[in-house]
Amino acid sequence: MCRSIKTLRPPVLPEEATEEDIRAAALQYVRKVSGFRAPAAHNQEVFDRAVDVIAEATAELLAGLEVRGATARRAG
Repeated sequence: MCRSIKTLRPPVLPEEATEEDIRAAALQYVRKVSGFRAPAAHNQEVFDRAVDVIAEATAELLAGLEVRGATARRAG
């Protein structure tokens, strides 16, 4: 999909993904889907809200994934 979005789970990313990592991936996703690198002022609110929602969903996904050969990771 978007080559600049990196995998955020072990073993690809050896440590926990940071909030910054998650937000950067969400931003890249929204940019790709919307076709805007930076939205016009009248689209800024919906663009920012989409980044927030996708970042939250991404954090939830990463917290719930169980990677074979690793202990279950849970956000605390």
